[in-house]
Amino acid sequence: MTTALITGSTAGLGAAFARRLAADGHDLVLVARDTKRLREQATELHDRHGIEAEVLTADLSTDAGIEAVAARLSDPRNPVDLLINNAGFGNKGRFLDVSMADELTMLKVHCEAVLRLTSAAVAGMRERGRGGVVNVASVAAFVPRGTYGASKAWVVQFTQGVAKDLAGSGVRLMALAPGFVRTEFHQRAGMGTDNIPNWMWLDADNVVAAALTDLSRGRSLSIPDPRYKTLMGAAKLVPRGLLGGITSRTGRKYGPQ
Repeated sequence: MTTALITGSTAGLGAAFARRLAADGHDLVLVARDTKRLREQATELHDRHGIEAEVLTADLSTDAGIEAVAARLSDPRNPVDLLINNAGFGNKGRFLDVSMADELTMLKVHCEAVLRLTSAAVAGMRERGRGGVVNVASVAAFVPRGTYGASKAWVVQFTQGVAKDLAGSGVRLMALAPGFVRTEFHQRAGMGTDNIPNWMWLDADNVVAAALTDLSRGRSLSIPDPRYKTLMGAAKLVPRGLLGGITSRTGRKYGPQ
């Protein structure tokens, strides 16, 4: 039986990945900051699907948290076959409205943690000749929207670059770039969503299903909905200055987690 490690597993896309992978028979390593929620989630998934669900409490905005998860990914006695780097958050406000400390924390979670955890996981996967990594980005990666979009653009470029470097090794890497997903993301960030049209919202379980299908097909980038694929295709034809104005009116952040 294979094992998947999911960061940010207790809410949003992380919880949806956990539900789907448990239903498919994968053992899980569940990573988040809230031990109580992790234990409740592990118990529920074990009881419902008969899988083993390990709990790892870690804050990926800290070196200690990243190191704890990296150590688990590097353990040759209990190999991880699939890593879902999902942990993330959004800051409310424009550039300079958000404190530098909060901006740096975002980069720590979205970029440094993804870099270090991907490296820890892929080293063993390459030796075994199999494995997969899904790094959760956002369609914000393709529009000019401050630190959040910039961090997600880094995730996309990093993931696709590593996927190219490891081609033929048996290890697959994919960046997942959804649009607005109905999760706790915006509520946790204190962001209003009344100005976002209903047609732009995606279902978390559908996003996960599309992502896993794309990963199995060997794609290095997944935009898991025809509506957003069309939007991102059109975005390539729109001047970036105009595109920034459009995204300002539709919402501060595209937030998948």
